[in-house]
Amino acid sequence: MIVDTIGTLDRSHKGEKAPGVPFQTPAGTKTSIADFAGKPVLLNLWATWCGPCVAEMPTLDAVAGRMTVVAVSQDLEGAAKVTPFFARTGVKNLKPYLDPDVALSTAYQVSLPTSILYDSSGKEVWRMTGGMDWTSETAKQLLAEAA
Repeated sequence: MIVDTIGTLDRSHKGEKAPGVPFQTPAGTKTSIADFAGKPVLLNLWATWCGPCVAEMPTLDAVAGRMTVVAVSQDLEGAAKVTPFFARTGVKNLKPYLDPDVALSTAYQVSLPTSILYDSSGKEVWRMTGGMDWTSETAKQLLAEAA
């Protein structure tokens, strides 16, 4: 593991496929990370009550304008918490994916925030535990690893 200026970078799961755990799309249907195969994907597990999660949202939103970012809320109240949060914060590029059962956090055995980069074949490149400025030079170099 490499400690970044904000979060901790973990490459110990490199090459692993994403668990097939379903979560909710903004339309309320079920999806999983496998449904995003064919392009690099940054999966972000977050919650409205998590300070570092909230702090990194504007930078995740900026990255979502350039690549696929799937930000999945782990709020137990689901859309009741996430929809007003998105409206209040002016998030434009991110979509409100939901996991009120916190199945993803459980499957990955991670704390929040955690972001996991998958390459276009659906294999994990690395995961970052803790907040991150996703517009920083360090983040740009890390995200380029999935290209």
